[in-house]
Amino acid sequence: MKNIVKATVMICALAAAPLLAQTGQSGQSQGRGASANAADTGFAKEAAIGGMAEVELGNLAKEKAASNDVKQFGERMATDHGKANSELKQWAQKNNITLPTELDAKHKATRDRLAKLSGAAFDKAYMHDMLIDHQQDVAAFKKQSTSGKDAELKAWAGQTLPTLQEHLKLAQDTASKVGAAGKGEATKKSAPKK
Repeated sequence: MKNIVKATVMICALAAAPLLAQTGQSGQSQGRGASANAADTGFAKEAAIGGMAEVELGNLAKEKAASNDVKQFGERMATDHGKANSELKQWAQKNNITLPTELDAKHKATRDRLAKLSGAAFDKAYMHDMLIDHQQDVAAFKKQSTSGKDAELKAWAGQTLPTLQEHLKLAQDTASKVGAAGKGEATKKSAPKK
């Protein structure tokens, strides 16, 4: 009888995880860390690094961009990705997963390259990078939202996906305004398809 009650509680917890993730409430994790497999953990770490990069680059855009559209895009990136980063950190803490706290070499190189630019040159380079980055993000979050194993992380990816899709549309529109759309359009064709 005790095992049936435990099994029923576990099933209820699994079924409620997406709802809890949506409302921001915390629930009992299934073994704290046991639910996150290597693919989920890898996704979370990549999302954390990418999110940190979006915030840093967004702040850089607010300083260095010539176009008000690019500055506003940067502001939106810093705000939205900052929020998503906080949500991801909460999931990681509940599951005893350590997320990166600084950018990897690839993202540092991008930040350093863009930091040397300003004005129209910055606008084009930044928006080109944002087109490529958000195409990759949308593909990764789509995959996680359909095939992730951890219910909470899967739900978070699904909830974050519409924002990333909106970012991609904004990136396309803004890139077009500053003359960076040609590069992003070519990359769009080679982006992973789902």
